[in-house]
Amino acid sequence: MPELRFSINDELYLRDPQSTTFGKTILKNSIELMFELGFEAFTFKKLAIRMSSAEASVYRYFENKHKLLLFLTNWYWEWVLYSLQINTLNLENPEKKLEVVIHNIVNASIENVDTDYINENRLHQLIIQESTKAYHITNIDEENDLGFFLSYKKLVEHISTVILELNPNFLYPTSLASNLIEMANNQTYFAEHLPRLTDIKNDETKNEQIKHMLLFFTKKMVSPN
Repeated sequence: MPELRFSINDELYLRDPQSTTFGKTILKNSIELMFELGFEAFTFKKLAIRMSSAEASVYRYFENKHKLLLFLTNWYWEWVLYSLQINTLNLENPEKKLEVVIHNIVNASIENVDTDYINENRLHQLIIQESTKAYHITNIDEENDLGFFLSYKKLVEHISTVILELNPNFLYPTSLASNLIEMANNQTYFAEHLPRLTDIKNDETKNEQIKHMLLFFTKKMVSPN
C-alpha cells in the first residue's frame, strides 16, 4: 500500500516534511522528544542533537517549534478524520455510525503500519498532553485567518453530520462534536494525572470507560424522545 500522506496547510512549513526522508525523520523524532520533554523544554537544538544533525537543517523545514506542533496536530486531526471516513464508509445505521465515530476518537492511538515515520500511539499521547498549546494562544485569530485549524474544523464538521443523522433537529451538533474530541482527551489526561477531576479509572479499561461515557452523554442529549 502507498504511504499515508495528508495535505497540511503549506503556511505551516517551509518544506513539506512528508516529502523527504530527512523531513520524515524530523516528524518521527519531534513526536518522541516533545512527549519526553514537554513542549516548553523542546527546542530545535535538542531535536538536532537527537537526530545527529545540524540545527540549521531543521529550520529548512519549520520556521519555529510552534508551527511544528501545529503541523503535528493537523496531521493528527487528518488521521482521525481519515479513520472515521474509512470505518463508517458502508454504515447506514446512525447509532452504529456514532459508536464507530466515538470508538475512533478514543482509540486514535491505533498505529498505521504504512506510515512508519509517525507513531500514532505516541502522537495521540502527545496530543492529549500538549495540543492545546497549539491553539490556546494570543494570536489565535490571526492564525485562524491563515487556515491553520482547517483540519480540526473538517473533523468536527464530519462528526456533526453523524450527530444530525441521529436527530436532524438537534440544535448543537457542532458544539457537541468538538466537545466529544476535547472530552475524550481531557478525561484521559485527568485519569492519568488529576484523578479527582474525573470518574474514569486509570486502568486497562480506561478507553472503554471513556467510550461508554461519551456514548451515554451523546445519546441522552441527541435522542429525539
